[in-house]
Amino acid sequence: MDRSGNLATEELKMTREQYILATQQNSLPRTENPQFYPVGIYGWRKRCLYFFVLLLLVTMIVNLAMTIWILKVMNFTVDGMGNLRVTKKGIRLEGISEFLLPLYVKEINSRKDSPLVLQSDRNVTVNARNHMGQLTGQLTVGADAVEAQCKRFEVRASEGGKVLFSADEDEIVIGADRLKVTGTEGAVFGHSVETPHIRAEPSQDLKLESPTRSLVMEAPRGVQINAAAGDLKATCRKELHLQSTEGEIFLNADTIRLGNLPVGSFSSSSPSSSIPRQTIYELCVCPNGKLYLSPAGAGSTCQSSSNICLWS
Repeated sequence: MDRSGNLATEELKMTREQYILATQQNSLPRTENPQFYPVGIYGWRKRCLYFFVLLLLVTMIVNLAMTIWILKVMNFTVDGMGNLRVTKKGIRLEGISEFLLPLYVKEINSRKDSPLVLQSDRNVTVNARNHMGQLTGQLTVGADAVEAQCKRFEVRASEGGKVLFSADEDEIVIGADRLKVTGTEGAVFGHSVETPHIRAEPSQDLKLESPTRSLVMEAPRGVQINAAAGDLKATCRKELHLQSTEGEIFLNADTIRLGNLPVGSFSSSSPSSSIPRQTIYELCVCPNGKLYLSPAGAGSTCQSSSNICLWS
C-alpha cells in the first residue's frame, strides 16, 4: 500500500510541473522575427526542368510530324496501305511489287482485266511440298530452259479438261486431235513409231524418208497404201523386192506395163529384108525369175531366145 501511494504522488508532481512549464512558455514575449522557408524548385534546377519539358515537347512535335508524313507517303487508309488492300477474301495487291524474302500464300489471282506477271532477274521457281515438307513438284522458268520436275506432267484443255499432253517415266501421250510438225526437217524418231494413221494436209505431199538407212513398215494384219486421186510410185536405186511368204502378189489394173525389159533374139533362116517389123512380143521367165521379152511367133519363142537367161 505504501509503495502504490508513493507512485501516485510522483505522477501527480510530474503532471503539475509539465503544466507550469507549458504556461510559462506561452506567457513569455516573442522578441525574434519568425523565419519562412520557401517550398519548390528554384535556380538552375528550375531552368533544367523547363529545358527538358521543352525538349520533350519538340520531340513529340517531330514524332507527330513524321507519323503524319509516313501516313501520307505510304498512303495509309482504312482499307490498307498504298497498293495493298485488305478485303474479306484476303489481301489485294495492285501494281508492281517486289518480294525480297520467300512468299508463302495459298492462292494468287490477278484482276479480271489484267494478266498475272511473275518476273525475276534470274529465274522463277515454283515448288510444291507435302505435309511433311518434302518436295513433290517443281517448275523452274530460267533464261535458257523451262524445267518441270514431277511424277507426271499434264496439259489439259480449257474446256472439258481433256488431256492434250501428258508425260511420265513410262510414256508420253498426246491427246490432241491433230499433231502438226511445221519444221523444215520434219520429225525425227530415234526408235520405232506406232500409229494407226499417217496423213498429210490437204494439197500437201506425204514423204517418209530415211536418208542413210532403211525404212521399215510392219503390221501383223497388213500394210495398205492407197492413192485415191493420184499416182503411187516406188523408186529404188538397186532392187525392189515384192515378197509374199504364204500368199500371192496380186496386180489388178486396166493396164500393166513393165518397161525396160530385155528383148531376146533368135536367128532366122529367112532373109532380113523379108522379116516384118516386130510389134508383138512374148513375155518369158528365166528359171531365176527374170523376165524378158521374146518376139512372138506362131508358137512359143521363149526357148529359142533363152540365151538372155545365161547373162543374168
